[in-house]
Amino acid sequence: MRYKAIVIGGGPAGMAAALAVDKQEKVLLIEREGRLGGILKQCVHDGFGVIRFGEKLSGPEYAQRFIDEIDKSDNIDVKLWNFVISIRKENDVFYITTTSADGITTYEGENLILANGCRERTARQVNIHGTRPAGIMTAGVAQNYVNIMGALPTKKCVILGSGDIGLIMARRLTLEGAKVVGVFEAKSTPSGLSRNLQQCLYDFGIPLHLSKTVTRVFGDKRVEKVEIMSVDEKMNPIKGTEELIECDALILSVGLIPENELAESLNIAIDPCTKGPFVDQNMQTQEDGVYSVGNALHVHDLVDYVSEVSEIAGRNVSNRTKRQLIKVEKEGFLYAVPQLIDVNNENKSYTFYFRSSCDHEKAIFRVLSDGKEVFSKKYTYLKPPEMEKVTVPLSLTKDSKIKLVLEGKDD
Repeated sequence: MRYKAIVIGGGPAGMAAALAVDKQEKVLLIEREGRLGGILKQCVHDGFGVIRFGEKLSGPEYAQRFIDEIDKSDNIDVKLWNFVISIRKENDVFYITTTSADGITTYEGENLILANGCRERTARQVNIHGTRPAGIMTAGVAQNYVNIMGALPTKKCVILGSGDIGLIMARRLTLEGAKVVGVFEAKSTPSGLSRNLQQCLYDFGIPLHLSKTVTRVFGDKRVEKVEIMSVDEKMNPIKGTEELIECDALILSVGLIPENELAESLNIAIDPCTKGPFVDQNMQTQEDGVYSVGNALHVHDLVDYVSEVSEIAGRNVSNRTKRQLIKVEKEGFLYAVPQLIDVNNENKSYTFYFRSSCDHEKAIFRVLSDGKEVFSKKYTYLKPPEMEKVTVPLSLTKDSKIKLVLEGKDD
């Protein structure tokens, strides 16, 4: 069977994209695990769905609402325990080969939606020296131990990095009886959302140490202690600031990397800022028929926006036309998505998702079309860990030049 779209990844992005495809078209949803839901399966804390459903849900509750809709759908085929091993494109048809307990199978699709999510950076990627005993793990692994396996992986731990998963696990481990000595962040500002800093650290009296990092691990079979050092503005350790902290685990929350090996196998251009593909307003990459959504596109703060972006891609697979792409110029951003605009698609407005390059007490977001300002929006406070969304009314042609500018007005 040839599918209108093949979606790779059964997390919140993949499920939302599959459900958004025209109900008259057949869709294949491929998931490498045994259940749909992606990372949401182990996120038992609440806070999901506030924007989309107007209520606080746990991760499994949020995922289940999409799973229930997929179960009711006659046009979505779900393949679990299937791992994609290759993708090729011939004559505008995508051939996706998977391996599973049933053997090796190749599926055909007119469109491809990549919803692979992201992975965590490990200790080897942040230059921590010393031995490699048991007890060094990412925050996501610790979360899986506690919330899925029902096991407590530590009694006294140090958390490196103030990303949201690390903050949430600081609270979760504390609630389960473990001692969190502290959260150490190499940057001078926290990386997580303000609400998680308050609810997960400050409310529980867990100390946050900025401009400090773990430089060495000690231990034979199990982590026994770690070395902490202060860092300078360039995040280089400062000699003479060494401090040893006894613990039995080092938990890492040092960033996420979008999973784009499959995109790269198709020679799709990757944005070095987002680590995901360049896309237009419909989330279509520079390769016709290939869409990138969710955390594979860029790391989102809120799952509500993951679902929203993925639905944009799903709705547009049935309306593919010959594209005329123009580049979106940017100034003052850490990144902004989409990076391209298809002017042949008759949009009346365009939604941009962006992060500021630094903290701003006051800022103004400006859109220039052919050098003239056509839109502006003021912000009272911006910081890189918190993604912003803005919808801009625009009328563009193939000769248009569009530029996004973010200016701090801190004075």
